[in-house]
Amino acid sequence: MMTDTRAIINAISGNYLEIAGRDGFVIDTDKIISLSKKIRALFFPEYYELKGSAEDTLDSVIADLNEEISKVDVNYAEITEKFIARLPELQKLLYKDIQAIYDGDPSAKTYSEIVLSFPGFLSVFMYRLAHELYELNVPIIPRIMAEYAHEKTGIDINPGAKIGEYFCIDHGTGIVIGETATVGDHVRLYHGVTLGVRNFRKDEDGNLLKGGKRHPDVGNHVIIYANATILGGDTCIEDGSVIPAGSLILQTPEKFK
Repeated sequence: MMTDTRAIINAISGNYLEIAGRDGFVIDTDKIISLSKKIRALFFPEYYELKGSAEDTLDSVIADLNEEISKVDVNYAEITEKFIARLPELQKLLYKDIQAIYDGDPSAKTYSEIVLSFPGFLSVFMYRLAHELYELNVPIIPRIMAEYAHEKTGIDINPGAKIGEYFCIDHGTGIVIGETATVGDHVRLYHGVTLGVRNFRKDEDGNLLKGGKRHPDVGNHVIIYANATILGGDTCIEDGSVIPAGSLILQTPEKFK
């Protein structure tokens, strides 16, 4: 019996239209990752080769962003302009993150090693870009950036999280930072750390409620060692705390010393 390929294609197309009709966003994920790499080369030209001049590279980033954001927001030109204007400040933040990793990880022998090979830095780089777009209310694209880093490093940082200066991830595999988490300045996280949800709010029909503060706050100058789990939107880790490896924290603790 011969397969009716036309019937199969029609069925697949029908299924797709039913699903796509829910929001209709079709994003070129490869282009999103490519423009992120172009920005990385602009930020770190001594480590990553620019394809053409810096001006040409930036123009390419702008064109790609305009094209992809136009698929999800009619104000794409204004959003792109605001994002591009923020690039120098994002670069400065990333230089501070490099310094934090260098100062906090004895295995980091050179800045080059951090930029080129440390998974913690790749995840933070993609987070910084994604968070800026998240703050500009761009849907989907920030998550694509974040999930690229997640796939490459095993580090899952939601673009909505707020992370301060001099952020150091040591090793990093298995780290999860949720959407409404806040992390202060000079914070160091080790592998397996989770800043997550304690419980999910539901409506009267049992459906999950979107939004709301769900993830913990971490103060300044905090160290959280491997496999510590900190849960809850009302949980706060005070400035200067040191959280032992393997801890489970479900409410604001007395300060660890």
